[in-house]
Amino acid sequence: MSRSAPESDPSIEIRDNADRGRYEITVGGELAGVAEYRDRADRRIFVHTEVDSAFSGQGLGNRLAKGALDDAASRRLRVVPRCPFIRAYIERHAEYRSLLGGAGASAGAQPGS
Repeated sequence: MSRSAPESDPSIEIRDNADRGRYEITVGGELAGVAEYRDRADRRIFVHTEVDSAFSGQGLGNRLAKGALDDAASRRLRVVPRCPFIRAYIERHAEYRSLLGGAGASAGAQPGS
């Protein structure tokens, strides 16, 4: 059974490192994972998400995806999930489907799902 850090854990931070084109999740100031993206006009194209194996089993990938998608929504960006992890997260969380837009946005999505 995996354990997740509490949603309000102050030692966990997610930030957009625009200079590197990625969202970063840190635990106690230590980089634990990234969600890399490329911006094209009003689209944020997610290309790769990874959590360091030292931090696996804590739900950090899901928290990173949620934080990245919430930030994209707040910026009124359309999302293109080329990254399989981000795509799967959106498929499991219908509230993010309205963000989909642009080439390849529906790749892997099921009609009516």
